[in-house]
This record gives sequence, structure tokens and C-alpha cells, in this order.
Amino acid sequence: MKNLFVKIAAVGLLMLAPAVAQAAEGYSTANVNMRAGPSTRYPAVAVIPAGSSVEIRGCLSDVNWCDVEFYGGRGWVSGQYVQALYQQRRVYVGPQYYRPLGIPMIRFSVDNYWDRYYRNRDFYRDRDRWSRGPDYYYRDRDNRDRDRDRDNRDRDRNWRERDRDRDGRDRDRDWRDDNQRDDRQRGDRQRGERQRDDRRGDDRRPDRRDFNWRPGDPSCDE
Repeated sequence: MKNLFVKIAAVGLLMLAPAVAQAAEGYSTANVNMRAGPSTRYPAVAVIPAGSSVEIRGCLSDVNWCDVEFYGGRGWVSGQYVQALYQQRRVYVGPQYYRPLGIPMIRFSVDNYWDRYYRNRDFYRDRDRWSRGPDYYYRDRDNRDRDRDRDNRDRDRNWRERDRDRDGRDRDRDWRDDNQRDDRQRGDRQRGERQRDDRRGDDRRPDRRDFNWRPGDPSCDE
């Protein structure tokens, strides 16, 4: 008799186990993002249209986020956007309804969950940073962005300084070229003036005949 009761209890547990593990039927109440983790900071993997049917595979006990299946894809949706049928009425999925609806309470691990569902996604390559939490990922990304912006500013400043130095060298070269051109022009003018003075001096030089005339010479008569 004792063995009979044990067998009956075992059969009963086997019959109840699928019911406990069975996913609950839910409905989205708005166009909502299905995300790669239980936070709005995780990447969106799909958009669930309002009124669409989803399978609720489990929910977190500490925050009201649920792991759902939608057209064969998996992701996380906040319970405030999912309703389920409970005692002939629709209720928003919350911790108080997990057990009556047969929704198991589960935990989330980026490593396990992403390995299972997101290996082909672009964000999977950043899994190590995401595994520390979305806040860490965004803080790390913000730091990288700041470093990149600082590098860009430094590079721009270096370019401006090089341009300013080059402009200064160009101005100095132009100034030297102008001075050399002015010196050449001044030298040309001075040479021209000396040549003109020499020509005028030749014109003013007395004719040799003026000093060699003799009284009575016809060429000296006025």
C-alpha cells in the first residue's frame, strides 16, 4: 500500500510539472520594444505591435520584467506592457500573478541568454562589457566617446597650430621676398640715378676746345 501511494504521488508530480513550467499566454498593450535584457538600456531586438500575442517564459522576482517569445524570437519586455488572462479578465503581469498564472520566476545572465539567442547579433561582440550591466556599458562607452572627442580636439588643435605656424612662415617668407624685391628695386633706382648723373655730368663737362683756343681763333668768336 505504501508503494502504491508513492507511485501515485510521483505520477501526480509528473502531471503537475508541465503545468508549473508551462508558459503563460500574454498580450502586448502597446507597440513595445523587445530587448536583449531586463532594462530599457539593453539593445532592442524587435518591436511587438500592440495587441500581439506573446508567450511569457518567466519573469524576474526583483523587477517587473519578463522573458517572452514572439514569433520564434526571444527577449525581455516590461510587465507594465504585458497583460494575461486571469479569472476571466486581463491583468497586467506582476509578481502577485506569477504563481496563479503558472509563470516561473527566473534569473537573467547575459552570458547564458545571449549565447543561446543572440550569437548572430552585432551587439554580441560587446557581450563582455554588457555582462557587467547596462550602466557599466554606457559609462564605458561614454568614457570612450569623451576620449575620442578629446583626441579629436587635440588633433584639431594640432592642425590649427601647424596651419598657424605655416601661415607665419609664409608671411615671413613673403615679408623677406618683399624686402628683397624692395632692395632690388631701390638698388636699380640708385644705379639708374647714378647713370643719369653720369650722363648729365658728361653733358656739363666743358669741351676741350674751350681750353685750347687762342686769341684770333675763329672758332672762339661768338
